[in-house]
Amino acid sequence: MPMSSRSLSRTAALAAAVALLGGLAIAPAHAATTDQRQRDFTAAAEEFGVPLDVLLGVSYLESRWDFNGGTPSTAAGYGPMHLTDLREAGVAGTHHDVGSEDPRGDDARPALHPQAGPDVPPQAGLQTVDEAAQLLKTDAKTLRTDTTQNIRGGAALLAKYHLGKTDWYDAVARYGGADQAAGQTFADEVFATIKSGVSRTTDDGQQVTLAATPGVTVPQHAEVANPANVECPRTVTCESVPAPYQELPGNDYGNHDLANRPASQKIDHIVIHDTEGYWDSVLKLAQDPTYVSWNYTVRSADGLIAQHVPTKDVAWHAGNWYINAKSIGVEHEGFAAKGTWYTEAMYRSSAKLVGYLARKYDIPLDRAHIIGHDNVPGTIPSTIAGMHWDPGPYWDWSHYFDLLGAPLGGFGLPGSSLVTIDPDFAKNQPAFTGCDSAGTPCTPRGSEAVVLHSQPSESSPLLVDVGLHPAGGPSTMDVADVGSRVATGQQYAVAGTSGDWTAIWYLGQKGWFHNPRKASVAKPAIGLVVTPKPGLATIPVYGRAYPEPEAYPANLTPQAITPLPYTLAAGQKYSSAGVVGSEYYSATTFDVADHVVVKGKLKYVQIQFGHRIAFVKADDVRFLPAF
Repeated sequence: MPMSSRSLSRTAALAAAVALLGGLAIAPAHAATTDQRQRDFTAAAEEFGVPLDVLLGVSYLESRWDFNGGTPSTAAGYGPMHLTDLREAGVAGTHHDVGSEDPRGDDARPALHPQAGPDVPPQAGLQTVDEAAQLLKTDAKTLRTDTTQNIRGGAALLAKYHLGKTDWYDAVARYGGADQAAGQTFADEVFATIKSGVSRTTDDGQQVTLAATPGVTVPQHAEVANPANVECPRTVTCESVPAPYQELPGNDYGNHDLANRPASQKIDHIVIHDTEGYWDSVLKLAQDPTYVSWNYTVRSADGLIAQHVPTKDVAWHAGNWYINAKSIGVEHEGFAAKGTWYTEAMYRSSAKLVGYLARKYDIPLDRAHIIGHDNVPGTIPSTIAGMHWDPGPYWDWSHYFDLLGAPLGGFGLPGSSLVTIDPDFAKNQPAFTGCDSAGTPCTPRGSEAVVLHSQPSESSPLLVDVGLHPAGGPSTMDVADVGSRVATGQQYAVAGTSGDWTAIWYLGQKGWFHNPRKASVAKPAIGLVVTPKPGLATIPVYGRAYPEPEAYPANLTPQAITPLPYTLAAGQKYSSAGVVGSEYYSATTFDVADHVVVKGKLKYVQIQFGHRIAFVKADDVRFLPAF
């Protein structure tokens, strides 16, 4: 959940310069597709006596065989074999919640602005680059930057961990897991991948294939023995690290609210976050009664999951109380602001968890309900600029939904009036800045984000977001600036076309993106859109779906229904995620006997209004089919 205030203070000169760049989505300068990496894996497997399928499977579960431009993962791992080097990757300064966003987002309570201490690095045992360098008699830099030597280093480590045993399960588990249970999950995934096989072209143009071995069996465990009190699928390793529900001085309490979901309130969303901190630090914060909370954390190195808050209860994680009360928050060890990449082990564990939760609570597997923190709307005009923007533009939503078994896009006829954003992640490389404190260009890398322009031209300014930039001026290409950006899987109504450019309705204006037929970044979709009812010139847009004043009991002050500072005008259309009831969870005291769920007669429609979702009153709009 990184904050946005840092990056939105860039100078006007930088903003103008970046706007001139236009957020050009540049495909990586790949050489012709080659099998050199396949040959490197084959040679390293033979040299160190590691079965080729084991070496390929381990690398796939770490990096999907990618080089990632030489940048580190969220667990400080480099290269196809994910050799970790904390000295080079560095340690983040503070946890993400220090900033202007109130993670509770409830006007009925004083804003919560927690102050976190310095981050601490992961376990020293994860500094595997030194161990590999010693085995190969080389240096850490070579293993970070030379993919051939990186693969040799990983093979050498696997051979060392094997120690002449009959099978390779324990060696794989040790390679991937910081502890025995998590290593088991990692090894199970590796051998499942060996069994099914996989083939892909990497981010730097390498064609690599792991042939299927249908007869392979997982040498040890079929299921994980998780604690009885955690809510997790049996195919991942989970532990319980409870967040405290504790009374504090001054009639205060922390760090979440007890509830009885879904009996009391339907759970509509799962919110994907990243931690902006390493595992050990983040888990300490989750156990701090004066801090904030979320339901789960997923570890980068091996996909280990910790549950902190039961899903029946309401965690303080999204900066919007309406969303908090109706969502589950899942944090991922990572750094959106640093432009690092997420491991395959983390993606897979997270997808299994989210799929399990979606089935349990009947949450649709789409981008209107599985959302990022960056898709959560501000509550009122004054909170928009401070909303967090994680997991950031380098989270691979397309791959994530493939793992969920709900692939994005591909449903609709050419020329549809509705589109699903779905660029080629590896080739789509917007020229973002701000991955460091100096505002320098980020390392070019694959992204799920597509940048919008005010005209069908890459030289035209980006769009204006009056909520995010209340002082005026267009949005920028800063990695934290989501004011002119759409995300993979989101759906928008088409507002026009011009040659290879497509316009969509976005924050009350037309946003243009380059969408050539042979390299499209959006696919035709089928669904419903909403538009103002006849006779309404404009309608208000809201960041929460609160009830009408008459719905509140006499002892409760009604929550204000405050519109956001945008215009939704006649003739504009926005993708609908369906009608939702109005609701407010009054939970302002430690005593749960005082907690009340207020449900009104007022109905809202959730729409994809900009980068973030929003709500409009159902009585203000009419539905139209889009196909």
